Amino acid sequence: MTFAEGSAPGVSYVRAGEGPATWVVGDTYTFKATAASTGGAFALIEASIPPGNGPPPHLHTREDEAFYLLDGELEISVGQQTTLVRAGDFAYLPRNFVHWFRNPGVAPAKALILVTPGGFERFFTEIGVPARPGESAPPFDPADGEHLAEVNRRYGGQIFAPTGAATT
Repeated sequence: MTFAEGSAPGVSYVRAGEGPATWVVGDTYTFKATAASTGGAFALIEASIPPGNGPPPHLHTREDEAFYLLDGELEISVGQQTTLVRAGDFAYLPRNFVHWFRNPGVAPAKALILVTPGGFERFFTEIGVPARPGESAPPFDPADGEHLAEVNRRYGGQIFAPTGAATT
């Protein structure tokens, strides 16, 4: 949503509970800012991660990620280091490091994810299913793993099996 006529060009805002959302690997990702709305500078994504959920180990070669946890807790692993983060904690994940996150709690976790530069959010819309308000994301179907890995490769990334073996 943009401001009224006469405001600064390119200024935009998205209200609480709004923004296009997609389901990916059992999580819900709501786009608050995209490369299109920030001139390519960044994307800001609100993630809702159910208990036990999160993406498989992966890496990005083009983007850095930063997490600010709003609610719940996440295990975030980068390289060989795994850290438990809780509401109010911040984590920066530079590109070219294998990383993953998982909700070890009993309640959904909610985080803001800043991706810079913008553009990787298109991966989520390409691989995901548009979210339906008021419904939970369906669980990840392992049969979708190869498609997930193939689309990720097109975005300069790589997905690894939980044992650390790369998917091809």
